[in-house]
Amino acid sequence: MSSKILVVVSSFPKYPDLDRATGLWLREAVHFVKKVEDAGYEVDFVSPKGGYTPIDPHSLASAEAIDWEFYLNPAFMKKLGNTLTPEDVNPADYAAIYYAGGHGTVWDFPENEGLQKISQTIYKNGGIVSSVCHGAVGLLNLKTAEGNYLIADKVVTGFTNEEEKLVELDEYLPYLTETELVKRGAKFQKADKPFAPYAVKDGRLVTGQNPASGGPVADLVLKQLQK
Repeated sequence: MSSKILVVVSSFPKYPDLDRATGLWLREAVHFVKKVEDAGYEVDFVSPKGGYTPIDPHSLASAEAIDWEFYLNPAFMKKLGNTLTPEDVNPADYAAIYYAGGHGTVWDFPENEGLQKISQTIYKNGGIVSSVCHGAVGLLNLKTAEGNYLIADKVVTGFTNEEEKLVELDEYLPYLTETELVKRGAKFQKADKPFAPYAVKDGRLVTGQNPASGGPVADLVLKQLQK
């Protein structure tokens, strides 16, 4: 099995109907990457458009020490500034794929056929498909070899409708993550309290609920990879 993991980040910089920036929620990449790199895995970054990854400035307002450490690391930031395009990626090189969140993903993850092919191939090859928070929208249109939705009848989580309303952004989105996951037949689960760390595993599918859940997703992914 490969010792590389592919992290997917958004290329989408601004809400279409709101003067507010969006993009990658930095913590959701950092906490996952820190754990898998410490475990010996190499990480590559891919985005729908390739190149520069916008970072949601609101994610810096709640940044922790580890987030600032990565933010001030030129090598890490250079990777976020020069992400691969889906066409650059050979799925056979990766043991797992991880969709990081941020509201930008709502617009540029679900319909990207290149990302879909990468994820479906990694899963078909015995690898892990994972996500956190809004990154779960990258799973919405993934299909199995039989043509069924990958998340159908699977236990999953993602940013909840309740959490979306609490951050007062639900009315500016084209759809809600939890609602769409359920529409695809997923068995949606969530933490007892909004914004609490929460991650679930269903076979080789691993998902986390919110920005606090990137680390817990990494723990479950690593546990699965070490089997």
